[in-house]
Amino acid sequence: MILIRHGQSEFNAAFNRTGIDPGIIDAPLTEQGRAQVRRAADELRQIEAGRVIRRLLVSPYTRTLQTAAIIAEALDLPVEIDPLVREHALYQCDVGTPASRLSLTWPSLSFGHLAETWWSSLDETRAQLLERCRAFHRQAGSWADWREVVVISHWGFIRGLTGYEARNAELVSFDVSRHSAAALEHPSLQPPPIPV
Repeated sequence: MILIRHGQSEFNAAFNRTGIDPGIIDAPLTEQGRAQVRRAADELRQIEAGRVIRRLLVSPYTRTLQTAAIIAEALDLPVEIDPLVREHALYQCDVGTPASRLSLTWPSLSFGHLAETWWSSLDETRAQLLERCRAFHRQAGSWADWREVVVISHWGFIRGLTGYEARNAELVSFDVSRHSAAALEHPSLQPPPIPV
């Protein structure tokens, strides 16, 4: 499985400059973020030459949906939405867009399985995040095609799942069969995944 953190968002750009939450709800990608994602799509295209990629699994936030749109078009891949891989809800950018509005903005994608308010409240604890990571790990472990899936997610979720702090649009290899779900609570027990 390949995990990808979304490209730079408007929140990332502002927060990196000031260290203060700029209050941008469900932040979209910046132009720099779009360029980062196009480079990631090129990397995936090279990987796909020696390895099959069958589908994209994507968090419902705007920044991940925009990341997925660029990659899906470049590699001609289907997109599936999974709220389990959403961000650790701590900042205003982690307030999502209601499912009914997402359906209008992204009519080719299916959001019918989401609750209208699918994101966590902004006081989501680390324990709650890790429980989502464990649930995703169990879910992914049951897929026959997990090696052929690309997951477009977020810094906090990828860190919770792997212990690795991914940069914007960075590709990270994740072996579902090797990484222990128990190690999620103690990331130091496992080495960070090797970037693809």
